[in-house]
Amino acid sequence: MPRILIAVDGSELSLDAVHHAIALTRDGLRADFVLANVQEPASLYELVVSRDPDLIAAASLEAGEHLMASARALLDAEGLTYETEVGVGDPAHTLVDIVESTGCDLVVIGARGQGALSSALLGSVSQELVHSSPVPVTIVKHAEVLDADEDDSETA
Repeated sequence: MPRILIAVDGSELSLDAVHHAIALTRDGLRADFVLANVQEPASLYELVVSRDPDLIAAASLEAGEHLMASARALLDAEGLTYETEVGVGDPAHTLVDIVESTGCDLVVIGARGQGALSSALLGSVSQELVHSSPVPVTIVKHAEVLDADEDDSETA
């Protein structure tokens, strides 16, 4: 059975990836899922103030689990099996590490919907993941972006 990593950051855009994966299962795909969230590393200030790396790690784990709550609820409602993983570091590279450590066969990630210039200047986790991932990556466009594209094609 394929194992699919769904990258979630708590945003509506990341839930598009969850909805896409659910739609695949409704179309007959049988798969196990890994919900993954990546937290930023602690800042120097946080390290100095806290002086307790275990406390910071626990806070990162708790934050990541909290941000995956909506995605877990969607998968639970469908009766789908999944596990959760919270990583700390650069999002794209940490997601690749999670893909490798959990044996995933595919990644599904929501798109931020940035234009070409904005994406080139700011970078994009999904773009970086496409280049770094050892497995195929599906980038799911946000529903509003899809609706706008359909309206443009109908008027053309």
